[in-house]
Amino acid sequence: MASVVRITDLSHSGLQDYVGLTDVALRKVSEPERGLYIAESSKVIQRALNAGHIPRSVLIQEQWLSDIEPLVEQFTDCIIYVGSSELLEQLTGFDMHRGAMASMQRPELPSVAALLNGASRVVVLEDIVDHTNVGAIFRAVAGLGADAVLISPRCADPLYRRSVRVSMGTVLQVPWTRLPEWPEAREQLHDAGFHIAAMALSDDAISLRDFAQDQPEKVALVVGSEGDGLSRQALDACDSVVTIPMLHGVDSLNVASASAVALYALTD
Repeated sequence: MASVVRITDLSHSGLQDYVGLTDVALRKVSEPERGLYIAESSKVIQRALNAGHIPRSVLIQEQWLSDIEPLVEQFTDCIIYVGSSELLEQLTGFDMHRGAMASMQRPELPSVAALLNGASRVVVLEDIVDHTNVGAIFRAVAGLGADAVLISPRCADPLYRRSVRVSMGTVLQVPWTRLPEWPEAREQLHDAGFHIAAMALSDDAISLRDFAQDQPEKVALVVGSEGDGLSRQALDACDSVVTIPMLHGVDSLNVASASAVALYALTD
C-alpha cells in the first residue's frame, strides 16, 4: 500500500516536487526536466491513474485522506503527505482548496508518426503560451472528437497544472506530442496524408462553412498564438487558410473558442 506521512514542517525531501507551484517560468522548465507533472483535484488524479500514469506522491489535508487513499493504495512507492492547510499553503504558494494534488511521473511522448497513424482530425498548436488556452483546447478536442493534438517546440506545456486543471484532466486522455519546426512538421503531416488548414485572417481565406462542406479526408487544423496568430512559416506550410465569418466588427475569436467552433464544424 501507499504510505501515509503526516508532516509538521517542510524538511522532508519528498516535498520538493510541490515547492513554489505558482512560479510558471521556473516550473515549465523544471517539471519536464525532472520527469514529473502535477495533477490537481481527486477527479484529475483519477483521470491520470486511468490513463496509466504513475503517482510519485500525493499532497493533501487530513479530511481528504479517505478519498485519496483508495485511489493510490496499489502504488507501494507512493507517499501520501498529509498536512495542515497553513503548512501546505506555505509549501505550494497558494490555498489548496481543491483538496489534493499529486506529483505524477511524466509519460514518454509518442513519435509524430505513431500519433498520426489511424487519425483523421488533429489540432496543431503553434506557440500558444497561455496555459489556460492550451487546457481549453484539449477539452474541446476531447469533447468534439478530434484524434490528437500536436504542439510546436515553443508551445506551453499541456501538463503544467493550470492546463491540466482547465482541461478537466482531458490532457491526460487526449494523445499528444511535440512537432519539429516548420517545414519539417509539414513534411511529417503530409507523409501521413493530412491536409493542413490554417485558422487565420487572409484575403484568400476559405469560409469555415465552405471548407467543412467539402473537407479532405484527413485534416490538421493549425491555430496560432494569442497575440500574433500564426507565423509566416506556418502559413507557408499550410494547404488552405480557413476563417470563421464574424459580425459586428469583430475580427476573430479567442484561440480556444475558435478551435471549438472549427472542430464542431468539421464533425461528421
